[in-house]
Amino acid sequence: MLVREDVLQVRAPALCFYVLRGSDGLYLIDGGFIGGRYLLRRALRQCGWEHLPIKGILITHGHLDHVLNVATISKETGAWIAAPRLDALHYAGRYAYRNFARVCGWLEAVGRPLFRYRTFSVDHWLDDLSVLPIWHGLTAIHLPGHTEGHMGFYCAPLRLLFSADLFASYGENAHLPPAIFNDKPELIPASVSRAVSLDLTGVLPNHGDSSSPATHLERLKRLRRKMS
Repeated sequence: MLVREDVLQVRAPALCFYVLRGSDGLYLIDGGFIGGRYLLRRALRQCGWEHLPIKGILITHGHLDHVLNVATISKETGAWIAAPRLDALHYAGRYAYRNFARVCGWLEAVGRPLFRYRTFSVDHWLDDLSVLPIWHGLTAIHLPGHTEGHMGFYCAPLRLLFSADLFASYGENAHLPPAIFNDKPELIPASVSRAVSLDLTGVLPNHGDSSSPATHLERLKRLRRKMS
């Protein structure tokens, strides 16, 4: 579905990712999970973008449901890859999960060979406040907790934040990610506060329903108040 005329949301049952249409082609934010390449091709056809080149892939963090298809899409299209530096061990499949998040590690250890995950080389490492001169301009915002390197992407001119897995937004059930998926949960409250402090008109999460960015932002603000 088109969130706006130059933002396509590619939806799957429990996950979505985004395609941005810039003046020179398309840019992905994450690459989806099982069936993600098929869903991407179908979504591009439906909105008439299938002939536009995919120039780059921006990764929000290293969990398998966000990076499963990145290597293949990059190889097929020649797209460069930009990714949070602090999640490098995730992309290599060598991150040592701890505490409750060891469950996530076990699931990924099964999922990588089962779904034929391929590692990839990162062309552009991202740190906090790295600037990406694409689309309307994006700034990487470090929002750690879900993973150590977890990032959102902020577009100041449009006042939009692609918030990745900072929170899940489904109706009145806006919530933080389950504990088994959070490697450093003690950092999440500060990350939520940082996101809310940005000058925003809307938020686009990777786990959420088809509500407007403004509605997702209101849910995030309510969640922040509940956490206080």
